[in-house]
Amino acid sequence: MSGKPRYKIERVGDSQQPVVIIDDFHPHPDHLREMARRSTFKSLGPYYPGVQAPADPNHISPVGDLLSEILRTVFGARSAVSMIQCSFSRVTVPDAALTPIQRLPHIDTPDPGRIALLHYLSGEETGGTAFYRHRASGHEVLTTDTYEDYRVALEAEGAPKAGYMRGSDDRFEMIGSVSAKPNRAVLYRSQLLHSGMIPKDLNFEGDATEGRLTVNTFFQISA
Repeated sequence: MSGKPRYKIERVGDSQQPVVIIDDFHPHPDHLREMARRSTFKSLGPYYPGVQAPADPNHISPVGDLLSEILRTVFGARSAVSMIQCSFSRVTVPDAALTPIQRLPHIDTPDPGRIALLHYLSGEETGGTAFYRHRASGHEVLTTDTYEDYRVALEAEGAPKAGYMRGSDDRFEMIGSVSAKPNRAVLYRSQLLHSGMIPKDLNFEGDATEGRLTVNTFFQISA
């Protein structure tokens, strides 16, 4: 592939938060899939509905200049950017086995300087990513100042319905979405309410190259 991939910026919701979409993101996606196949996956906590494995952060090097440009011009990075996490992730939990917290849109942190990079390594049939507004509180983006208000409003609604979020419901309105595509990457602020769009017929079993496989990376930028 010659040159660097092109990207587009979409704005979602009333907050007009930027969501950056990059197709043909990485020059060696097949190599990344092979790295994932050879990795040892395990559950790393109660939030992600699947298993994860460390990914080599150096794989970002071929697209480093592009990411630096995006983090600077779109997300306002003014100084050095640090990588917080880089991991292969595979969804393995079917609807019936989800915990309540896994059935809801979520944020990764209320820190506006934390930027998520989601790189799809599997096909369109494995589902994309959606962004949401909580109807009762009106929140699309959670901060340290608004998180408690959101938590109280959410708890007042009781237990969430069974299954993954798949579009709008009586609690959340979908304000934007990005379809999965092999070697497509998406960047957004981690404080934006979001959820995977997990198909009902997704393959939850098999090895790392089957089902929904992504590389999840988080960057920290200065406010």
